[in-house]
This record gives sequence, structure tokens and C-alpha cells, in this order.
Amino acid sequence: MAKVSIIMGSTSDLPVMRKAADFLEQMEVPFEMHALSAHRTPAAVEAFASNAQSRGIEVIIAAAGMAAALPGVISALTPLPVIGVPIASTLDGIDALLSIVQMPPGIPTATVGINAALNAAVLAVRILSLSDKKLADRYADYCTGLSAKVEKADAELAAISDYKFKTN
Repeated sequence: MAKVSIIMGSTSDLPVMRKAADFLEQMEVPFEMHALSAHRTPAAVEAFASNAQSRGIEVIIAAAGMAAALPGVISALTPLPVIGVPIASTLDGIDALLSIVQMPPGIPTATVGINAALNAAVLAVRILSLSDKKLADRYADYCTGLSAKVEKADAELAAISDYKFKTN
């Protein structure tokens, strides 16, 4: 049974949203993916959002570009945490970012950076880790890997010796 639902306005968002799916796969979190449009399929969006919790969904990641209504509409229809991913389609994604982040009081919608589907999945895993020790352990290992990657990069930079005035 899926714990996370990845929703996108159309499959044109899939290249961005694949990063979220890949991370959830890496973390062994069951997920589903759907294409729904707040403007073109409003009844389907309402049915999805209204029934998500009863189907076992715990976090929703919703991507949208331009007017970016999808994350906010879903957030208005479910008590579940909704993480909005603004997609860079017009105005470099600034329009989508502002549409998602400026929700009215009482309709919270978490928002990550433009095209930042990976961060949306990381946030979903953090939320789920609060009640899943095994997932929390996998996430801790991921974080350790991030630290090791930076430490390796720092050592590689320190090893560069072709600058006369480099001091480290």
C-alpha cells in the first residue's frame, strides 16, 4: 500500500518528479504516481484528495507549473501534509512558486524550491520517519552519505596544488 502520493498536472512534469520517485524508491517507501489537474479534472482532484487518507496515504507531493493551483487545492481537501513542487514552465517557475507558497491562513502547503522534487521526497521521508524507525535508520544512512560526499570533495580541493597562492 502506498504511503506517499506523487501528483503532477501532466506527464510533462515527470522528468522533474522522477527525482522524487527515485529517492522514495531508494528509501524503500511505497508510493504511487498520478496525473491530475486542478483546472482540467477538478472532480478527480477532489475525489483523490478526499479519499487519500482512507487509502493509507500519509504524505502528498504535488507538482504544478504556471498558476500552480494543484498543491493548494489538494491541501484544502485533505488533512494530510502536502508538499508543493513548483515547476519551471513560465516565468522561470517564479509564478508557480508564488502560487504555492502564498496559501491563505488555515491551508498550509509546504513548498520546496523550483523543480526541487528531490527535496520534496526528502521532506516526505523526514515526516514518515517520525513513526517508522527502519525508515529513520535508512534516512540517517543517507545523511551520513551526504556528509561523506562533502568531506571527500573538501579533501579533493585540498589536494589541488597548481596554485601559487593557495594556502591549504
